[in-house]
Amino acid sequence: MTDDRTRVQRVPVEAPTRAPSGRTTAHIVDSGGVSLLVDPAARTDALDSALAEHDPGHVAVTHHHPDHVGAVADYAAQADLTVWARDGRVTAFEAATGVTPDRCFRPGDRFPGGIEVVDTPGHAPEHVAFVAGDTWLTGDLAVAAGSVVVGAPEGDVRAYLSSLRRVHARNPDRLLPAHGPVIEDPRATCERLLEHRLDRETRVLEAVRAGNRRPAAIVDAAYEKDVSDVFALAEATVVAHLVKLAHEQQIAWDGQQARPRG
Repeated sequence: MTDDRTRVQRVPVEAPTRAPSGRTTAHIVDSGGVSLLVDPAARTDALDSALAEHDPGHVAVTHHHPDHVGAVADYAAQADLTVWARDGRVTAFEAATGVTPDRCFRPGDRFPGGIEVVDTPGHAPEHVAFVAGDTWLTGDLAVAAGSVVVGAPEGDVRAYLSSLRRVHARNPDRLLPAHGPVIEDPRATCERLLEHRLDRETRVLEAVRAGNRRPAAIVDAAYEKDVSDVFALAEATVVAHLVKLAHEQQIAWDGQQARPRG
């Protein structure tokens, strides 16, 4: 419960995902007499039961990754939901969900019932958060423990840092992520994730300055722990950092090799 008019139910769903929990949390938001289903990763008995209780009229996703959109088509057809997609990303939404949206939203818009859309790209280019009362549904923007993957080619470190700062400035009461527990200390969590990302950037830059040129070698130099079981993700993360550092003229990056400037 967030206030007298807004209620949010969290429904963990077993779904193929890289998250350690193996689950994506779908959310059902009741606000201003309207009910919105967010991020239905898969169809389950628990989510069927929750939808029967809330009788939502709309469905939307924070972003298009498979572990957030897997049951959009099923629930849209079953419950005759109004399907929403981000304006300018309709083709990607259709490819991910198999559904043509009924309506589009833009950051700054409000759904029927007053649910606000906030731009939070970085993990994915189309990523948004949904604000209901004093609660933010933040998809893969933040986690209570650990960190979020921001990896090339979709991940954008500059955008991700800006998104964390945007949420920090808004100072919400709590965040409801799609993976893991509720975040009751949003500002502290945003600060922790910012520090983690900037520390990784420093290590990547130091690795390049030490003579490492290719992403695989930079991974070995920049990570202080064994990441062999997630090496592809670590390499994608390094590349995303190299793109940011090149944009800021701190290194030269040709898509294959990095070199220090100056």
